[in-house]
Amino acid sequence: MQLQGEITKFRDDIDFGVIRADDGRKYRFTKSDVINSNGSFVGLTVDFVVVASRPTDIIVLNGSPWTVFGSASQA
Repeated sequence: MQLQGEITKFRDDIDFGVIRADDGRKYRFTKSDVINSNGSFVGLTVDFVVVASRPTDIIVLNGSPWTVFGSASQA
């Protein structure tokens, strides 16, 4: 299932955060689940896929279309 939401919490010291989806549900994620991490997370809008109640393939939607996939090509 593909969803959109907002990152409401993120702790750098343990690399875990929380996404509040548009449907009101909350999902915990790790920094490694984010495809195009730019260093800051809280308040950012994201698109993600839910598999077995876990968010995966999280894409940060803030910024220009050119920056959304910018770091994904560096993998």
